[in-house]
Amino acid sequence: MKTLYKTISALILITLASSCSEDFLDLKPLDQEVSTSFYRTEEQAMQALVSVYDVLGYQETPGVSWAPFIVISDILSDDAYAGGSDANDGQDEDEFNNFNIPSTSKIAHAIWLKNYTGIYRANLLLERIDGVDASDEFKTRLIAECKFLRAYFYFEQVAYFENIPLLTRTLSGPSEYNQPQATPDQVYSQIGLDLTEAMADLPASVIPAEAGRVTKWAAQALLARVYLFYNGVYGKDLVAGTQTIGKAVLVQYLDELIATSGHDLFADYATNFRLAGEYGKESVFEISYGDTPPWWDWGYVRGGEGNLSAQMQGPRVAGSSKWDRGWSFGTVSQKLVDDLKNDPRYAHTVLRQEDLDGVLTKGYQHTGYFSKKYSSDAEHWGSSGQFELNRTCNHRVIRFSDVLLMAAELGSANAQQYLDRVRARVGLGSIPATPENIYKERRLELSLEGIRYFDVLRKGMAFASQELTVTGIRGPNYEGEQMLFDVTFNPAMKGFLPIPQSEIDLSAGTFKQNQGY
Repeated sequence: MKTLYKTISALILITLASSCSEDFLDLKPLDQEVSTSFYRTEEQAMQALVSVYDVLGYQETPGVSWAPFIVISDILSDDAYAGGSDANDGQDEDEFNNFNIPSTSKIAHAIWLKNYTGIYRANLLLERIDGVDASDEFKTRLIAECKFLRAYFYFEQVAYFENIPLLTRTLSGPSEYNQPQATPDQVYSQIGLDLTEAMADLPASVIPAEAGRVTKWAAQALLARVYLFYNGVYGKDLVAGTQTIGKAVLVQYLDELIATSGHDLFADYATNFRLAGEYGKESVFEISYGDTPPWWDWGYVRGGEGNLSAQMQGPRVAGSSKWDRGWSFGTVSQKLVDDLKNDPRYAHTVLRQEDLDGVLTKGYQHTGYFSKKYSSDAEHWGSSGQFELNRTCNHRVIRFSDVLLMAAELGSANAQQYLDRVRARVGLGSIPATPENIYKERRLELSLEGIRYFDVLRKGMAFASQELTVTGIRGPNYEGEQMLFDVTFNPAMKGFLPIPQSEIDLSAGTFKQNQGY
């Protein structure tokens, strides 16, 4: 089971809720701390670091909306529909599914607030770390972790919204609140700089008690993912400070990761999504979820550690010994099923309604297919607390197979070997390592992991219109009129979300709305 659990402390102006291992940040609550007495000791600095890591797991913003990354990004893609119990239940999600997203979208606002919460906390710790009574080694590692985490939050934010403010320090007061939107180039340059600086000081490995803390390999892999999206959308190399990061640099990083990191493929593909695979050799970067402490509060869901993606995507089954009480969001499309059905990974990716025991209630946009990677399966049921709020499966953000495919796509001399390794693991033979075959392999290997939508966008608007417009395709178990399953991509929005209207209003006209809204 998990070694990760919950500890809560107070820090400056925000309540900090965090997930950590029994040794990593096993800290006492500090509900009387104020800014004048904080950031002095190693223990306090570690609590502050936990608060930054904690935002990685945020999937809802109290009073705004639920917005689990995997669910929302896959609904945007051609792999899944909105789903839910009925059209009203999935209304906000269906706006994403149909690319009819208003600037008042609760989901978009929740994503915006989540990432700036993480950015704020990272900036705050970076500003205060010099005042901590600790060794240089301790400080150096925390600084590197903060830079990695800030880069992660900024990448999610700019990939979703494109035109965003770039803040590398905390704001001193109301006079600074109306910050301008930066150009995408400026944001990506900062992301590249943060990751290159972080990888120089992050450790190559962590002890089991620190599972969840990032390594240099996670930074190198994330930099490659950032580059592929940025280069695909904008046609440029990254400029990180004074360093230009092109394909050759990234191939060097990824070849090193593949050869020396100790990461490898599991023999069994399915292990990636089981408890036995958590923080295993295939996981390069992983976000922890769990049931410790048991959580009950529907009014403050982020206070718990359960994986909402798994809860939302699970089938609405009762009386089952294998699946229980999911909400049937993110129903899987026939288009993905058709692409996967002759592939060995299909059985480990898609859950079919005929595989279910118990009584199934069919919801909105029922296709007969559900995600099997992040779902309400019995292995990941919480041991206590409110059942729906304590799903225990971790989010594998970057897997080693993804690293192999990124290295192959970027032009490694070992591209054929890397592609063959990914395919051989599931019993498939060699095919030429052409760009088309490598890209197709990503769809088969990484489907329903929140990656597909961004992979499509980086191929351009013509390709996005081709792939994300899905009309007239109907599976044998679809319920409802065909119009419920017909989706037309809107290239005018370029694949980006609207800047939340409430943020535009607060900016007093400084923010400009994105194209297409």
